[in-house]
Amino acid sequence: MLDKIDGRAIILGDNIDTDQIIPAKYLNTSDPEKLAPHFMENEYPELAKTIKKGDIIVAGKNFGSGSSREHAVITIKGLGVSCIIAESFARIFFRNGINNGIPLIDAKINAKNFVNIKIDFSKSTIISNSSTYYFTKYPEFLEKIIEKGGLINYVRSEQW
Repeated sequence: MLDKIDGRAIILGDNIDTDQIIPAKYLNTSDPEKLAPHFMENEYPELAKTIKKGDIIVAGKNFGSGSSREHAVITIKGLGVSCIIAESFARIFFRNGINNGIPLIDAKINAKNFVNIKIDFSKSTIISNSSTYYFTKYPEFLEKIIEKGGLINYVRSEQW
């Protein structure tokens, strides 16, 4: 598993659903590079252009609700986002995130847009605005899935 992540916060609110993350009109492809420029385009048309590789999405309650399609996660991965922190996730989005190798953390933190956040997975801590927040450590099998870059890579790498 990743030991530490250091990145800028990209702040989003509560109830961000998969249709907001990637509008349905772009679901004719699963190419991360083609999906990424359209991230949240209806709500924040210029947001995708401001996101840099390694940034961390920080959201409120119910992140990723709506459809079970993986396009939302693929879009975020295409942006180069290193982690998503939210007060709560839709369960299917959480699984899709892990299955695609993106760490997702259930935590309520206080962060400001574009301010640096430090995540230490070995200590289960997040440091933001000089405050330390704690989160529940992943079970070992989820760590392995994320470490391998997703479920398919994990399955391919293991001896069954």
